[in-house]
Amino acid sequence: MTFSFDLTGKTALVTGANTGLGQGIAVALAQAGAAIVAVGRSNMDETERLCREAGAAFHSVQADLSSLDPIERIVTEASTLSGRIDILVNNAGIIRRADAIEFTEKDWDDVMNVNLKSTFFLSQAVARTMIADERGGKIINIASLLSFQGGIRIPSYTASKSGLAGLTRLLACEWASKGINVNAIAPGYFVTNNTEALRNDPKRSSEILGRIPAGRWGDPADLGGAAVFLASTAADYIHGIVLPVDGGWLAR
Repeated sequence: MTFSFDLTGKTALVTGANTGLGQGIAVALAQAGAAIVAVGRSNMDETERLCREAGAAFHSVQADLSSLDPIERIVTEASTLSGRIDILVNNAGIIRRADAIEFTEKDWDDVMNVNLKSTFFLSQAVARTMIADERGGKIINIASLLSFQGGIRIPSYTASKSGLAGLTRLLACEWASKGINVNAIAPGYFVTNNTEALRNDPKRSSEILGRIPAGRWGDPADLGGAAVFLASTAADYIHGIVLPVDGGWLAR
């Protein structure tokens, strides 16, 4: 059974891999044997060091996914590492916080462009290469607990992550017959840049911890097992799921 989780010989493209959840996922995939193409807006030296320590080939692509401009370049560079992209992890995302009554059009558009629009068109571009060589592949979207819940003060983030859950199911329906598995992971409350404001607010942090049965914020490494599973042959008959990794939050 261990062989089912072995990603040796596979190439994984991970967006938003410079820090946080993306870095944790990239390192886990590297430890499972995959070569890593890491996409991010800033320096990825730490991610590279951790992936190379795991014995993985590594290539970084500096790109800003707030527009569609870099998508063709990303796919081209990723494909040159080992000839094809076997695994795509759509992790890049941003968040803006404000009361809904005061939320601006710019904050709406900025979040939707990164979290949903670029995710769809990057998935489309990668899927075309997977379909063309008839070998299929795995696409893993990073959703959120806000794919299931409303939240407060993050209207565009909630809309984008709810949309991403629906998009995951649609792409699974269209591409399963072509050998492409499209699934999503919904992280709970993790220690990342996106949650810094919450963790620095004693009241909100206490409220959040009080609802998590595991009694702690998640660490980016906690997503690794779910990502490796969905990227592996062990998940070949799994299509269109949104898998919570939340310390039990949704069970409460």
